Amino acid sequence: MDYCTLEEMIERHVGAAGTPEREQFETEVREGIESYRLGEAVREARKRQNLTQKQLGERVGVGEAQISKIESGKVATFGTFNRVFRALGATSGTLDLGSLGRVSLW
Repeated sequence: MDYCTLEEMIERHVGAAGTPEREQFETEVREGIESYRLGEAVREARKRQNLTQKQLGERVGVGEAQISKIESGKVATFGTFNRVFRALGATSGTLDLGSLGRVSLW
């Protein structure tokens, strides 16, 4: 069995560092992580308020399935995130994403 490092595997299947393919891959990975972190923040805030996904969806004006997608890191529009955080009673338009930095929602 042939073993390799993660870096070697990425180079083999995506491309060497600095290539357009690799840059695109790394951008997509970063965006996926950021979406996941935002979804986690929504889930934690919803649970702290003892809300179901359905109840939060009703506050936001979207279905339960959309809240589920947001919490699992699927892509949502800026407007939807804005409405979600306002529905959760966010008093600040800034969300701390830890090592990824801060994002301003409004």
